[in-house]
Amino acid sequence: MSNFVTVSQLVKENNLKVYGGEDLLDKKNITTSDISRPGIELTGYFDYYPSERIQLFGQTESAYSHSMTTNNRYKVMREICRDDTPALLISRNIKPSQELLDAAKENGVPVIGSALPTTRLSSLITEYLDEKLAPRESVHGVLVDVYGIGIMLTGHSGIGKSETALELVKRGHRLIADDRVDIYQQDEKTIVGEAPKILNHLLEIRGIGIIDVMNLFGAGAVRTSSDVQLIINLEDWQADKSYDRLGSMEETRTFFDVGVPQITIPVKVGRNISIIIEVAAMNFRAKKMGFDATKKFEENLGSLIQENGQKNAEDGESK
Repeated sequence: MSNFVTVSQLVKENNLKVYGGEDLLDKKNITTSDISRPGIELTGYFDYYPSERIQLFGQTESAYSHSMTTNNRYKVMREICRDDTPALLISRNIKPSQELLDAAKENGVPVIGSALPTTRLSSLITEYLDEKLAPRESVHGVLVDVYGIGIMLTGHSGIGKSETALELVKRGHRLIADDRVDIYQQDEKTIVGEAPKILNHLLEIRGIGIIDVMNLFGAGAVRTSSDVQLIINLEDWQADKSYDRLGSMEETRTFFDVGVPQITIPVKVGRNISIIIEVAAMNFRAKKMGFDATKKFEENLGSLIQENGQKNAEDGESK
């Protein structure tokens, strides 16, 4: 988990421009993804001012500030620029007033901007900060994209996760992460996984070593990140263990209070795990679309039992 994002990172990774305080970008830290639009503060009300947030000036805020007198505008901008204020952000390429720049410089607050409309800019920066500041967890496994479904393969070391991922890549699917998957919660329902930077596009195959999947198979064989939509746990086949044969035993694995569906696939000689995973992905997508083969089977079974019951009753009456 990252406790902060520097304003310098924010500027570089979101193509923002700097109007003032360039020497402060590496020193100012952002600790919350919440963004404030100082509307009521421009009238002089600061009793509940969230100064620790990025302060976003859109067309409305800028127009109102320009209607103020020079002295009043400077006084209000000094109140807005506080020690814990990470930055003032201006949308729509609006030129900041000299009073804003002077107050920001005096209080050590960088002034940055963008050509984007205010709402879009607010959404972009919030999503960026949500991702960067989100709690993270490192999971032992392999993450692959199969038919657009993010599948995380888990299981003990040596079970064949990486080899299975390699075969899936050869069959046209995409690798996101091998051996270690860094996951974070994007929203209330979504878990996202990605590879640690040091392992990007790399796959370890015992007996061969580390291979660069993008170099060998092309850019279409990899992805930087993916939603974790399904977990497939690979385990050694045990003759005395009862495995789910109907698909009715639903399991989930929880990350950050978000439950991710999980199925277990037993591994033994003769089973083509890659094809089974492809079918699992298609079946998962079909269920999301409302088609459930298990329910269909149960409905067919119920109809057959009802028909046999009626037939037996008729045969009994005829006797």
